[in-house]
Amino acid sequence: MKKYFTIALLMATLLCNAQLQPLQISANKRYFATKDGKPFFWLGDTGWLLFKKCTKEESIKYLDDRKKKDFNVIQVMLLHELNVADAYGDSALLNKNMATPNTSPKYSYWDNVDFVIDEAAKRGIYMALVPVWGGNIKNVSVEQAKIYAAFLANRYKNKTNIIWLNGGDIKGGDALDKWNAIGNTIRSIDKNHLIGFHPRGRNSSSAWFHHEVWLDFNMFQSGHKSYTQDTAANETLHYGEDNWRYVNDDYKLKPVKPTFDGEPSYENIPHGLHDSAEARWAANDVRRYAYWEVFAGGCGFTYGNNSVMQFYRRGYKDMSFGANKNWDEELNTPGAGQVQYLKALMLSKSYFDRVPDQTLIANNGEKYNRVMATRGKGYAMFYVYNAKAFKVLMSKLNFKPAKATWFSPIDSQVIPVKNYTYATQKTFDPPGEKGDGNDWVLILEK
Repeated sequence: MKKYFTIALLMATLLCNAQLQPLQISANKRYFATKDGKPFFWLGDTGWLLFKKCTKEESIKYLDDRKKKDFNVIQVMLLHELNVADAYGDSALLNKNMATPNTSPKYSYWDNVDFVIDEAAKRGIYMALVPVWGGNIKNVSVEQAKIYAAFLANRYKNKTNIIWLNGGDIKGGDALDKWNAIGNTIRSIDKNHLIGFHPRGRNSSSAWFHHEVWLDFNMFQSGHKSYTQDTAANETLHYGEDNWRYVNDDYKLKPVKPTFDGEPSYENIPHGLHDSAEARWAANDVRRYAYWEVFAGGCGFTYGNNSVMQFYRRGYKDMSFGANKNWDEELNTPGAGQVQYLKALMLSKSYFDRVPDQTLIANNGEKYNRVMATRGKGYAMFYVYNAKAFKVLMSKLNFKPAKATWFSPIDSQVIPVKNYTYATQKTFDPPGEKGDGNDWVLILEK
């Protein structure tokens, strides 16, 4: 008999995040928490060009949808370009100078930013603000960066739903002095909000900033390339689609800081980004990235959709990466509705004591055959992407499971494991046909 996560559980998850407080790092330094110590699972969406492309009405439409799907963070650029203007034609800067934000007495670009931030807060959503997208930094001086960062910190230090994301799709080593100037300036003024760094694809913020006092958490971008495309000679990490490897790297670092995938492959974006004729990443890929990363020890996950992240409209010339559908049509793609089940699952168990534990798996596979394992007080969970049978070394658990169920990342259904009995080693065979995208989570409970 099939069972579903109850409405009560989903409502409890919503209420957990509706009590909006500044975020902090958990006591064990692995996760996010609210100011009163409750777990906060980062479920982000990339609305990168929200401030540039959307009217007030469109912003509300977007935020309403993301609230309905239980997203609690929106990653967004403040300055896409130095000459950026919003949907009303208002410029963010005077003369493309970061040291002179345009705050004219009439309704301005920054007033619209304030409006969206406040509307997000009403919906229990945090705004992860990128001060300036990375490609612009070559046209900015250190002094300009400091002045602009001080403007932002003073303007938003008292907003409860702010997270700072320095960088923006760039290697931190490019203009290291400027990124540190922005990070240190914000930290000196704004003591209330967390600061991270959004890096270039196939990199983590830890490569440059792990020991900087302004960096509270690590973020990596596993990127949009497939296994076969991840071959660039000028890159040091060649993890392909194995985004869990970035977590492994960051998890070992001292001091301990949270880490997660802030940009995996987006739904409906071409493999490798730049060739529209390539196959496109789909909902099953989104789920695989999400569960692999979180079960490896990640503190959250960020989803993205090709059209939504750039708020594309058919016929617009301002388009990237082969976007081919209107952004409001793409709000309801399968992956966007499915990642909330991961958040609900994580928050349904003991949270801060959860750790990755691959020693629980016997004879693990590679690439799509890999099974990811995580455990906490009185439970263990195992993610399999293709319904492949796998063996669990039950004797390595610190409890004797009395209950075994299958959880579906596709629709959150929960199915009891047939004829379950305890054994020190046990093979579990997921429901349905073998094949990529028939993914399941095995849950063992005390």
